[in-house]
Amino acid sequence: MHPKALLDHCADLIAQILTFEHPADATVAKYTREQRSLGSRERPLLADAAYALLRDKPLIEWLLKRVPADAVLPAPKGGPKGQPRPSAKARALALLALRHDAGFLALATTPGEQDWLAACRALEANPPSDQPAACRHGLPDWLAERLREQVGDGFEALAQALHGSAPLDLRVNLLKAKRPAVLKQLAEAGLAAEPTPYSPLGVRLAAKPALQKLPLYLDGSVEVQDEGSQLLALLLDAKRNETVADFCAGAGGKTLAIGAAMRNTGRLYAFDTSGHRLEGLQPRLRRAGLSCVHPMAIAHEHDERLNRLLGKMDRVLVDAPCSGLGTLRRSPDLKWRSDAAGIAQIAALQASILDSAARLVKPGGRLVYATCSLLREENEAVADAFSAAQRDFVALPVAELLARAGVESEAGLTQGDYLRLWPHLHASDGFFAAVWQRKP
Repeated sequence: MHPKALLDHCADLIAQILTFEHPADATVAKYTREQRSLGSRERPLLADAAYALLRDKPLIEWLLKRVPADAVLPAPKGGPKGQPRPSAKARALALLALRHDAGFLALATTPGEQDWLAACRALEANPPSDQPAACRHGLPDWLAERLREQVGDGFEALAQALHGSAPLDLRVNLLKAKRPAVLKQLAEAGLAAEPTPYSPLGVRLAAKPALQKLPLYLDGSVEVQDEGSQLLALLLDAKRNETVADFCAGAGGKTLAIGAAMRNTGRLYAFDTSGHRLEGLQPRLRRAGLSCVHPMAIAHEHDERLNRLLGKMDRVLVDAPCSGLGTLRRSPDLKWRSDAAGIAQIAALQASILDSAARLVKPGGRLVYATCSLLREENEAVADAFSAAQRDFVALPVAELLARAGVESEAGLTQGDYLRLWPHLHASDGFFAAVWQRKP
């Protein structure tokens, strides 16, 4: 495809992304699937442009305001086949998202556009003193304020980490393989990898290969799972022949980890309000060799079908729906799709879900509450309120539980009794977890 046509595709995709009607990854996947003229070389460039814009949105919009593009960026004469013509602004945003890809831009732009980009790069390299702080940290003001309050002097390091991209972590499926053997096979396949620093089940790849072609993935020996997410399953510590629930199973990543820990015995319920997502779990279960999992779509956290299971669960994991702000390295659009009012609504839902899930735990059983959010409102505030209201649940110190699971006890993964993972400190997604035991 000619670079000029590909630039039009970038502009069109960016215009769709900025409506925020759907998650960015879904929008990118849909666009690249529908545009059949895009090949294996073009699709990564489109995705890179979209995510670069989302990461640098305040800076890019500021540059566009300070260095107006109207004179050099007239409306393009044509757009991608079958698509409306991208606007001049969308084209300018695409150019700025790709501003550091000199090779591509040399072929895709006019001399006037190249001069305009040079002026933008010069301003970016030497910004004035009144440049908004958001241009440097890439976060909305409300979120930056909350994170500054929480991490203090660590804010700049956190913002820089959130601005980067996440590594590709795999979890070894102990039903089919051991970590040393997986590392050996990856090396033989020419893929650089190393053990994750905290999870005894994790492998971190240096690159991001096409896993669909990797034998270890195809036979279920490994699954994609961030190291922090792996630690949540370790905190649940499900045993053979127990009755366990993953209360908000979603796509089932933690369900798979829990099932492997149970050695495919007992009974593992995977609850979720999305029947579609649970259907997508089925091929993953087959690949992982798990038959102990029982997916169940529920209408809401108070679904009457849960009543027959009250007080019968040995362990319950509540990986609650959340803002997802701990995953900004993977999903930078979330910071633009969230706001302060929405966080309060999410926290209320989280408290309701946790209270309902707790009813399933038997005396002596374990309850784990977790999110992939960075915000105290979704984490400590919810957990503290639960502990104050539910006197028959006793908080367990997470550091001790991690040590029993083979995680380095001096790794600095906890704050008080809670698990607290930060991208700038632990190179994982942001995670929180609290653990309770129901009194016998």
